[in-house]
Amino acid sequence: MAIKFSSKRPLTDEEEAEIQQMIASDPDNPELTDEQIASLKPFREVFPDLAASIDSELARRGRPKLDQTKKPVTIRLDPDLVDHYRATGRGWQSRMNDDLRKAAGL
Repeated sequence: MAIKFSSKRPLTDEEEAEIQQMIASDPDNPELTDEQIASLKPFREVFPDLAASIDSELARRGRPKLDQTKKPVTIRLDPDLVDHYRATGRGWQSRMNDDLRKAAGL
C-alpha cells in the first residue's frame, strides 16, 4: 500500500485541506476541542490501580537481579583468541569468563 502523506516532507495546502476534511467527516472520532484538551488528566491519575498493576507487571518481567553483578572491564586480547570464542556463538563472553575462573582456580 502506497503512503499518501509522508512525514518526511511538509504538506501542501491541498493535502492539509484534504486531511482536515477527512478528520471532519469521521463521526466516530471527532477532533477534540480546546476545552476538552484542557480537561484531560494523566492516565495514572484517572486509573491509579491499573497503573500500579501495570508497573508491577513490568517490574516482574526480565531477568532476575543477580546477587553479585559482573564488573565491566576493558582488556586487550589477541585477535585469534577473541575470534575463537566468538566463533562458538552467543554467550561467548560467559564461556570466556568460565574458562578464566577455571584457569585462576576459582
